[in-house]
Amino acid sequence: MRRLPAQRDSRPPAPRRAALSAPFTGRPSQKEKPLSRPPRSSHRRRYTAALALTTAGTLFAAGFQTGVASAAPRDPGHAKIAATPRAGAAPAKLSPAKHAALLKSATAAVGDTAKSLGLGAKEKLIVKDVAKDADGTTHTRYERTYAGLPVLGGDLVVHLRNGGRTTVSEATKATVRVPAVTAKVSSATAAGKAVAAAKKADAKHPKIDGAPRLVVWAAGAKPVLAWESVVEGVQHDGTPSELHVITDATSGKAVFDFEDVRTGTGTGQFSGTVPLGSTLSGSTYELVDADRAGHRTYDLNQGTSGTGTLFTDDNDVWGDGTQSNRQTAGVDVAFGAAATWDYYKDVFGRNGIRNDGVAAYSRAHYGNAYVNAFWSDTCFCMTYGDGASNTHPLTALDVAAHEMSHGVTSATANLTYSGESGGLNEATSDIFAAAVEFHADLPADVPDYLVGEKIDIRGNGTPLRYMDKPSKDGSSRDSWDSSLGSIDVHYSSGPANHFFYLLSEGSGAKTVNGVSYDSPTSDGKAVTGIGIENAQRIWYRALTTYMTSTTNYAGARVATLQAAADLFGAYSDTYLAVAAAWAGINVGDRIALGVNIAPIADQTSGVGQEVSLQTDAYTTNSGAGLTYAATGLPDGLTLSDTGLISGVPTTAGTSEVTLTVTDSTGTAASVSFSWRVAHIYANGTRVDIPDAGAAVESPIVITGQTGNASATTQVYVKIVHTYRGDLTVDLVGPDGTVYSLLNHSGGSADNVDQTFTVDASAQPVDGTWKLRVRDTASIDVGYLQQWQLTP
Repeated sequence: MRRLPAQRDSRPPAPRRAALSAPFTGRPSQKEKPLSRPPRSSHRRRYTAALALTTAGTLFAAGFQTGVASAAPRDPGHAKIAATPRAGAAPAKLSPAKHAALLKSATAAVGDTAKSLGLGAKEKLIVKDVAKDADGTTHTRYERTYAGLPVLGGDLVVHLRNGGRTTVSEATKATVRVPAVTAKVSSATAAGKAVAAAKKADAKHPKIDGAPRLVVWAAGAKPVLAWESVVEGVQHDGTPSELHVITDATSGKAVFDFEDVRTGTGTGQFSGTVPLGSTLSGSTYELVDADRAGHRTYDLNQGTSGTGTLFTDDNDVWGDGTQSNRQTAGVDVAFGAAATWDYYKDVFGRNGIRNDGVAAYSRAHYGNAYVNAFWSDTCFCMTYGDGASNTHPLTALDVAAHEMSHGVTSATANLTYSGESGGLNEATSDIFAAAVEFHADLPADVPDYLVGEKIDIRGNGTPLRYMDKPSKDGSSRDSWDSSLGSIDVHYSSGPANHFFYLLSEGSGAKTVNGVSYDSPTSDGKAVTGIGIENAQRIWYRALTTYMTSTTNYAGARVATLQAAADLFGAYSDTYLAVAAAWAGINVGDRIALGVNIAPIADQTSGVGQEVSLQTDAYTTNSGAGLTYAATGLPDGLTLSDTGLISGVPTTAGTSEVTLTVTDSTGTAASVSFSWRVAHIYANGTRVDIPDAGAAVESPIVITGQTGNASATTQVYVKIVHTYRGDLTVDLVGPDGTVYSLLNHSGGSADNVDQTFTVDASAQPVDGTWKLRVRDTASIDVGYLQQWQLTP
C-alpha cells in the first residue's frame, strides 16, 4: 500500500515506526482454475493453467496416504486462541441501492483520486467495486487505463478510513508509461502468434475470438504496449480453453499468456438428503432456486456447449443418491451452489459471487468421461464432468465451493493465475472450500481439511490434497522457497493451504471430526490455532481488501497481518498467531513480545559509493519509544535516531556490525550481520538478448588495481526475461577463463536477479571482464539490464 499522495506504507498503524511484522525478504512481487491439473508437456505453457478440477497423469501417482472423514464428533481437546472480531471491521450490510450509490460516488471522483495518487495525465481510473466496513471505512477497487488503453496489471485499491487516513494497495509500483501507443506489429500478426502459442500448448481447434485488443501490459518488469489476443479451443483434457496471449506490440515477441477457464428435498451422491430450492412452473418443478437469485441447474446430456436442458421433476423429490439417476448429480450441483451462496452471505454478507445479487448457473453431465469440473467467468457458470467411464461425477461440495470461489477471487483481488499469485489463487479456493464444508456441516460430508476426498479420482480412497501437510499428495510443497513460483499453481498452493490449516487448528497431532492430522512447521516451533471461523475472516478480508492481481506470498503475509490488525488489533494474540503461522511455512518471522528487529542481510558496499540502509524495528509495548545503537560500522557510515544507516564508506574491508534497539521500558534486542566494503564495478548499459541466437557480451574494464581477484568474487546479474531456463550466463575473466554462473537452471521462472560467487583468485583484477549471456531456445525473450563485479 501507499499513503496518498506518494508515501508508500504496507503496514497498519503501530506503536513507534513499525512495520507490524518483520519484512519478508523472499521473492519480490511479480508484475505479472480446476482444482488440480498435471504439468504441461511443453515448458512454454507454464502460464496456461485452466481451473479444471483434475486430470490424469502425475496426479494419479501411487503412494498417497488415506484420510477418509467419518461422522465422529469434533475433538475439543486442542486449545485455540479465542477472540471476537472487531465489529467495526466487519463488512457493512449494503442494500443494492446503497452499493450503487457508493459506485456512483466513487466514479464521480475518479479524476480527483487519480490526481491525489500522482497518476500521469494519460492515466485514468475505472471503478471496479466499492466495499464498506461497518465503521464507515471504504475500500474502492480500480482498474486503470493509459491513453484510453486498458492497463493489465495496473489495478489498485484505495482505502479511506475514518478520520481521513488514506492508503493504497497496488498491483505494480512501476510508473505506467510507454513511449508510444501506436503498434509496430499488426493485430493480424499478433493473432497468428497467439494461435501458434495455443497450438504449442496442445490446444485443439484453436481460433481467435474477436480481434486482438491493444493494451498496456504493466504486470511485467517494465510496462509495454501489447496486443491481447483471446484464443478459443479445447485443452488436452477436454476442458474448454480461453487462452489470453500477450504479445509485445513493438517487437512482436510473446510476453505472457494465461488461461481464463478456471478448473474446481433431494438426495445427492455426496451431499445426502438435503433441501433444494426449486420453482413450480405450471405442473412441473424446475431446479431454479428463487431464494438465491434464480440459480438454475442444467443437464448438458454429455454435451460440451450451450446450457443443455433445465432439470425438471413432477413431484419436487429429486434424485435417489445413485449415480445412475441423472437427477442425483443435479442435486449435488444445485446444493453446492446454494451452500456456497449461503456461506458467503451468512459469514461475510456477500450477495452472490460478484456481490451484485446476480446468480451464476450450473451445468452437470458435461462431455463424455470428462474427469474435471471448471468455473468460467465468460459464462459466469460452473460445469461438472461425470468422471471416468461417466460413473464418478465430480460434484462433491468442496468441488463446487472451490470452483465458485475462483469467481469470488476474480471479482476481488483477481490474482493472476501463474507464479506465486497463481498458487495463492488456487489456495484461496481450497481455503473457502473447507470453510463452506464446515459451514454446511453435512452428516454425509463431514467437514475436514482434505480437498476432493469424496470424489476419489485416483481410485484408491485418497484425497486430492491435504491442507495439514500438503506434501502428502506427492507434489505439493509444505513451505515457501524461492523456486515456488516456477511450479504448477496446484502445487505452489500447498504452503498457503498449510498456513491456513496452521492458523485454524495449530500444529502437531490432533483429530478433527474423526480425521487425524499431524501438521509440521518449517521452523520446528509450535503454532497455536485461532479456529477456522476467525481464520476464514482474516483470509477473506485480506483477499477482498488488500490483495491485488500481483500479490505473492510475501504480500499475502502483509495483507493477512493488516486484516488481523483490523479485525482483532495489532499485536493481539490473534495477530501474533498469524505471523507464527506464516513463519511455520517459512514466510517471514514470528513476532515476539517486546522489541523486534527485522533480519538484516549481510551487506556489500562500494568504496566511495553512497549507502542508505533503513533498519526496521518495532516494539509490542504500546507507546514505547525506540533508541538505536550500533557497533562495528564501516568508516564513513553513521546511524541516525530513526535507525537509518547512511554515509559513504571510505576504506575497504569487512566488519561485524551489531545493531541494538531499546524501547523506553528498557526492553532491548540485537541483530548482527557482516558488512563488506570493496571496490565494485558495474555496467548498466542494456543489452538485448537475441531469441535462440548468438551469445551477447557486456564488458567491465578495471584499471589501476594490483593483485588477483578474490576466491569469493561476487557477480550480481539482473536479466529481464520471461523464461530463465532458456539462458546460459558466464563470467569471462581477463585471461579468457570462463566461469559458468547459470546453465539453463530455474525452469520456467521469470528473470535473473541474483548474486553469484565464484573463485576467481587465478585472475588479475586489472583487465577486461565480460558477462556472456545466450538464449538457447525460441519464443521467450529478454535483455541484460545490468551487472556488477566485486573482485
